[in-house]
Amino acid sequence: MNRRPFLQKISLIGSSLMTMPFMLYGKMDFPKATRLKFITASDGHWGQPNTDFETSHRNLIEAIHREKDVDLVVFNGDLIHDEPTLLPEVKKVYSQLQVPHYVTRGNHDRVSPADFERIMGQATNFSFQTKDSGFILLDCSNEKGEYLCADMDIAKSKLDEYASLPHVFVFVHISQNDWTRHGVPCTDFLNLLTSYPNVRATFHGHDHDVDGQMIYKKKTFLWSGHFGGNWGNPFPSYRVCEVGEDGKAVTYLKTVKDGTILNGHNL
Repeated sequence: MNRRPFLQKISLIGSSLMTMPFMLYGKMDFPKATRLKFITASDGHWGQPNTDFETSHRNLIEAIHREKDVDLVVFNGDLIHDEPTLLPEVKKVYSQLQVPHYVTRGNHDRVSPADFERIMGQATNFSFQTKDSGFILLDCSNEKGEYLCADMDIAKSKLDEYASLPHVFVFVHISQNDWTRHGVPCTDFLNLLTSYPNVRATFHGHDHDVDGQMIYKKKTFLWSGHFGGNWGNPFPSYRVCEVGEDGKAVTYLKTVKDGTILNGHNL
């Protein structure tokens, strides 16, 4: 397969950061019995002018429904494209899913925290537990669409709350490092995440042209490309993560169109 480099910009920070674009593809160690399976997709940009956003959302939902034994879906930001009145519309679209769904706020989701919670049914900073795993969804923007670091106090509180769980997964729309073109430098946040042994992976959206993995202090940070919007990778995609009864975990990126696995990693 003729692949383009998955990073447009790489910043090396000492010896704690190294790139591992597709080294593990084809060597995924799948669990023998999957205990938890979830999907994350980002950057649908519902309502963006001159895009067929209705079709891109319908295609993703159909792709998710073709997956077997999915426990939940996380839409990792840029749910809509700037206009606040679009949020109730996309909520109705997400409600077509046959599994629970959760959301983060992206820089194009320019609604207040109060309106976001009222419409989406959850706060912009939100967490939950299921099947011995903790999920932490963190806000990284505001009504102006600014790129922000996640709230350290909220993140630490949730990480402490879930410290006894075997697995924790973190979702932040904007990369909290400037290792991508559209990331923000939030070193304190990265160091906080990597200080908790049970954090298995952090998932980002925002960079439509990034769909791989980065490692910081032996912790995994992942991107999922995009499934909507008017730029980025030519293949709309979503990411699957499976956690086994044996504690093994894998993640892999799939095309919306036909479910082709584009890359995969052990966690």
